Amino acid sequence: MITTDILIIGAGPTGLFAVFEAGLLKMKCHIIDALPQPGGQLAELYPKKPIFDIPGYPSVNAGELVDNLMEQIKQFQPGFTLGETAVSYTKVDDEWFEVVTNKGTVHRCKAIAIAGGLGTFEPRKPTFENVADYEEKGLEYFVKEPEHFRNKKVVIAGGGDSALDWSVFLSNVASEVTLIHRRNEFRGALDSVEKVQDLKNEGKIKLITPAEVTGIKGDGKVEAITVQIEGQEAYDIETDYFIPLFGLTPKLGEIGNWGLNIEKNAIVVNNALDYQTNIDGIYAIGDINTYPGKLKLILCGFHEATLMCQSVYNRLNPGKKFVLKYTTVSGVDGFDGSRKEAEKAVVKKID
Repeated sequence: MITTDILIIGAGPTGLFAVFEAGLLKMKCHIIDALPQPGGQLAELYPKKPIFDIPGYPSVNAGELVDNLMEQIKQFQPGFTLGETAVSYTKVDDEWFEVVTNKGTVHRCKAIAIAGGLGTFEPRKPTFENVADYEEKGLEYFVKEPEHFRNKKVVIAGGGDSALDWSVFLSNVASEVTLIHRRNEFRGALDSVEKVQDLKNEGKIKLITPAEVTGIKGDGKVEAITVQIEGQEAYDIETDYFIPLFGLTPKLGEIGNWGLNIEKNAIVVNNALDYQTNIDGIYAIGDINTYPGKLKLILCGFHEATLMCQSVYNRLNPGKKFVLKYTTVSGVDGFDGSRKEAEKAVVKKID
């Protein structure tokens, strides 16, 4: 059993920043996320796309923002349960909740912060009939462990950043990488497109466009995929793995059955105070919540995370007064023993 002060459901930017704000208040956090890595849609959908409305950053790539947030919270040693989704919760007593994931991992906490962005991300799947027969048998929707593909034949389908980036990465891991896209044009970062072009020229990536994968063949596992090139007859390509990267579809998932007030697939919260839901001790912050005047912006999620943590502190420490100080004055004490503070003023006489 994993025990923590605040259990955060969602490892997007809002959930990650909540770890920092909780750490300033000496509260431990653990994060659950359905994706195999932190960062939410920033990491999964557009890691190289620039974001222009983060204070202090005229422009910052989504992946860089995630890296910076991870560096910022490292000192507070958060735990992570990745590749799992929160399925159910129970109120153990007046102090504790228990949350169980789809893989049976049990988390005990004193407060729950739902920071699931637009919800649980589920992969957009190919539409041909026998897809389910090959899932986790050579048909993969995420690259969780690149070494799993070492010296294997891999076919990737898609035309966005994920398809391009993983094609580039796996070209140095797999024995053979084939990238298939239904158009000749790719919607991705320019440098990624150029890297794929260079690797194609070097013979490290096979590129098939405009084309679609129309079927999978194999006896109990993926052994070949069927490709339909525009204007030509379909043919088969032998492969060990097929990775369709068509993007992710957001869904509220099992959290929608927790008895929370839901409005248009978002969780209603009390924005006048602390972003708490209708269930005492359960909060919702970031894009997953709704209230009058709600704006789905990362900086708004940061604000909501800050006020949520203040509320949880008061919940966990009734009657104890916390005096908020600027970090320029108070410094930051990490759970790892580190200490960050401004340089002390020097007192010196001027002659």
